[in-house]
Amino acid sequence: MKHLFKGLCLSAIALGTVWGLSAPASANQELTIAHSTWVGYGPLYIARDKGFFEEEGLDVDLVVMEDVKTRMPALAAGRIDVAVTTIDTVLAFYSPEHPLSYLFALDDSRGGDGIVAGKDIKTIADLKGKSIAFTEGSVSQFFLSVLLKDAGMKLSDVNALNMSAGDAGAAFVAQKVDAAVTWEPWLTRGKDTDHGHVLVDSTKTPGLITDIMVTTNDMLEKNRPAMEGLYRAWSKAIAWQKDNVEEADEIMAKGVGGWLEDPAVFAETRAGIVFYDDAMNKTFMDPANEGGILGTIKNAKALGEEGGLFTIDADPASLIAADIVK
Repeated sequence: MKHLFKGLCLSAIALGTVWGLSAPASANQELTIAHSTWVGYGPLYIARDKGFFEEEGLDVDLVVMEDVKTRMPALAAGRIDVAVTTIDTVLAFYSPEHPLSYLFALDDSRGGDGIVAGKDIKTIADLKGKSIAFTEGSVSQFFLSVLLKDAGMKLSDVNALNMSAGDAGAAFVAQKVDAAVTWEPWLTRGKDTDHGHVLVDSTKTPGLITDIMVTTNDMLEKNRPAMEGLYRAWSKAIAWQKDNVEEADEIMAKGVGGWLEDPAVFAETRAGIVFYDDAMNKTFMDPANEGGILGTIKNAKALGEEGGLFTIDADPASLIAADIVK
């Protein structure tokens, strides 16, 4: 009788395996992604709420860490799995002990960032010796540094004043500085003054101010399928956003929250950026494309090392996990 019972149990287990009755469901891969409050990260909440992460076998926890000086060390320590920040910022946290890999691009500033200046300042070269307000160590400094470099100048050629982007814009409007590196709404407010205009904005520098998904080399090697799934979920979210703009803004505003929780404010801010879809990523993340991420990494590396901010003994192309977007 015991043998008969044992045989029946084995048969039941076999049938359960065949029919999926008793086999445990495979658990989704858990990923924690940290980001700041920014419009460019909104599609992550579309991917979550529309089930695109789940379709890729992922259980994603999206957490807000405003300060990059908290976010990036948390990544290195393994407290989070993926971080979002700008391309140039990543290099300041790269080390031989904790090498990092760029996974894919999220968004690109296309007019959302810029320099407001006095009307007598007509070119970047005219900034020489002028007082310019910007946030030191931020993407605003990188933006200005690249523009100065292209004009044959350095930061030392201007009178730099360290302020937040909002304070910089307000200082320009109040005519306390000659120019400011800032973003909306201060670009418009500066332009609307009697004394100011937009000297240049990020529509002239595509690919320069770009947010990127980044992870550690160790995490990438151990969880490469999950990183590929993360990219596919992102691409699905971007495709869905294009077809459902109004609903997408509501989802993204609610998800990102903070100063962007109003869908109208979110939509207005979103107008200054471009989300990277699959086709854009395939071009931008190609290490053979000097006009893509590689060029931005090289610029950031050269300027960071020149300014004594860091030294990276690594080939810029080796930092790109180009296979993720293929």
